[in-house]
Amino acid sequence: MPFLLPKMITQANALQLQKEGLLNIPNLRSIDCSELKDFDSTVLTVLLAWQNKLKSEGQSIAVEHAPEKLKVLAGVYGVAALLGL
Repeated sequence: MPFLLPKMITQANALQLQKEGLLNIPNLRSIDCSELKDFDSTVLTVLLAWQNKLKSEGQSIAVEHAPEKLKVLAGVYGVAALLGL
């Protein structure tokens, strides 16, 4: 079952979301961004933290239904390839 990102990810909820994800490691292999609408570059921090955790276990995340803005941000920050975007 994919890990569904909330509609909004900002500095206000990023740390809590990151913790929730780390408590659900098996679901982090697939991240569903279909609900994600309101976000900033903070979302990249969360995704990269999850990716690092999974990488340490020999796995990786797959980001599904990524909005165009997320793809652009990942490209600007040079992390698109790390996140499979």
